[in-house]
Amino acid sequence: MIRVENVTITYDELVAVRDLSLEVGKGSIFGLVGPNGAGKTSLIRALAGLLAPAGGRCLIDGVDVGEDPAAVHRLIGYMPDFYGVYDHLLVREYVRFFGETYGLTDGRLRARTDEVLALTRLTEKADTAVGGLSRGMKQRLCFARCLVHEPKVLLLDEPASGIDPGGRYELRKLIAHLGATGTTVFVSSHILPELADVCDSVGIMERGELRACGSVEEIAALAGAARVATITVLDGQAERARELLAGFEPVGEVTVRDDALEVRLTDSNDAFADMLALLVGQGIRIGGVTEQKSDLEQLYLKLTRGELA
Repeated sequence: MIRVENVTITYDELVAVRDLSLEVGKGSIFGLVGPNGAGKTSLIRALAGLLAPAGGRCLIDGVDVGEDPAAVHRLIGYMPDFYGVYDHLLVREYVRFFGETYGLTDGRLRARTDEVLALTRLTEKADTAVGGLSRGMKQRLCFARCLVHEPKVLLLDEPASGIDPGGRYELRKLIAHLGATGTTVFVSSHILPELADVCDSVGIMERGELRACGSVEEIAALAGAARVATITVLDGQAERARELLAGFEPVGEVTVRDDALEVRLTDSNDAFADMLALLVGQGIRIGGVTEQKSDLEQLYLKLTRGELA
């Protein structure tokens, strides 16, 4: 759904994005992670047709952004880091205005306005002047504006910037919902842990280059990070389970705490399943398994410090 082919973006002598390529599949939620100045905003602007690359090209659903930006604008919803709102309009009027610019008319426009206001929890503010909204509500209103024409692709540049933890939680829920309904979401953030829970793939960007790209688990493996799981063992067999796993090669370390094992695995997803199969096959009854998510921030620091083998 999104394809970036050898894109380079320059500002006079400054190279903001250097020969970058990536692909994002339909319905995926892709997170672009990196510090301020990494080139994230420049790349998103190029995808939105607001910035012409010095080299390479961007495609949205097979449409070349440089060749047919108008067609691309119908396919995307773009939420910039900094955006303007029309304070004198009512919330409902604001959304309707943008719906009309995308060609929505009459009943469909009314229905979509009601739908996106409900989705962004702004129904009760529909007849409130935009200027009277809090920053978090304005953020949700901008999101509603991006959704009104049912875009196939959402480009979100630092959407959680400046909103409180509750607002970020609601935003993650909304992004996850959109991904589940088939919308492709491309979201950037310098708040690294924000993306780990909601994205199915991430790219780590620094100084205009993509340092790594893939699922969080794939990047963890690339960075040499271990997977950590806590396994609750029934019938007082925790010590026996530890002895069984001591001879299992992908296990780096096993710690017993009461009736639970904390296991560090240094191998693939298959090793995780094989470990559980080994325990069950030897008669170990398992009461539950929880896995700690890879710490995206630590992975980012390791990758950008050049600590890869």
